[in-house]
Amino acid sequence: MPKTERHILAADIGGTNSRFAHFTADEEERLDLVSLVWLKTAEAGSFANLLKNLRNSDFPFDPRQADIVGIAVAGPITGGVRGNPPLIPWEIDITHAGRDNGFRRFILMNDFVAQAFSCISLLGKSAEIILSGAPEPLSTIAVIGAGTGLGKAMLVPDERGGYSAAPSEGAHACFPFVGEREFAFQRFLINARKIHYATYNHVVSGSGLAAVHQFLTGSHLEPAQVAEQFHRHPETLEWFARFYGRACRNFALETLSRGGLYIAGGVAARNPAIVLHDSFKNEFLDSDTMCNVLAKLPVFLIKDQNSGLWGAAMKAASTLARDIQRSAEGDEGRSERTTR
Repeated sequence: MPKTERHILAADIGGTNSRFAHFTADEEERLDLVSLVWLKTAEAGSFANLLKNLRNSDFPFDPRQADIVGIAVAGPITGGVRGNPPLIPWEIDITHAGRDNGFRRFILMNDFVAQAFSCISLLGKSAEIILSGAPEPLSTIAVIGAGTGLGKAMLVPDERGGYSAAPSEGAHACFPFVGEREFAFQRFLINARKIHYATYNHVVSGSGLAAVHQFLTGSHLEPAQVAEQFHRHPETLEWFARFYGRACRNFALETLSRGGLYIAGGVAARNPAIVLHDSFKNEFLDSDTMCNVLAKLPVFLIKDQNSGLWGAAMKAASTLARDIQRSAEGDEGRSERTTR
């Protein structure tokens, strides 16, 4: 009997880029990436316009042919169908989008829920080891990543040999500064951004990298320009590596992620020197009470910037397989009742 090939449209809608990909999945939910396209989020005035831009692009796959559409978006998801991304000036209603675009099945998820599932995908298995450790099987896995903003999520064992994902909006929590120079940077951020307090998003993100550089040098550059000049401004790299290490340590302790902590997102993927810096390691391991736990907790870097697409596709494939199984069980039950 021939194997069934299922088609998945995956999307990862970020504050800067919106990525779309066509995947195929076999009955064992093994994924193959067929094609992908990146679009500029800011060029769309609404989610409907973004999907129109997708149709008008050179993306070769017709979304109406997808067995399921899995869309990941930055920010909290309401009712499983609506998202209001804090860094995008429009809302997403997947129910309306699905109806208007002929989607057969669809799911909407937080972007770092998708990143979490990518940790147990093929990409996760090939992630670079930043800090070695001794991961414990079927333990909590954490994922964190800086891009336009900072994202966090975790995978929790479901006691059936698999995982459930839990999103987080911890990036909007207060960032912990230490020492007089960091306190001065905190005041700089609050004054420059006209904010009540500085969050992880303000510090560990692309804009945070630019802010660190401006504070230390007086020069205002775009994040990519700052990264290009790390060799000329090693203090900028040291500060940002320390802040990133602190964010990772705190999240690892909050989740007790003995299965490992994975770093995703554009900033570290494009600039691995940040997480390979000694200041990252020193800050991550710095704890008077939990240093032994942290030393055993491995840290990985997922360099592929399409990791969110793999995670969204993995979640979509799992959802589709479960729906098909439930439908088959329902049909079998109805058949048994009919023959009685």
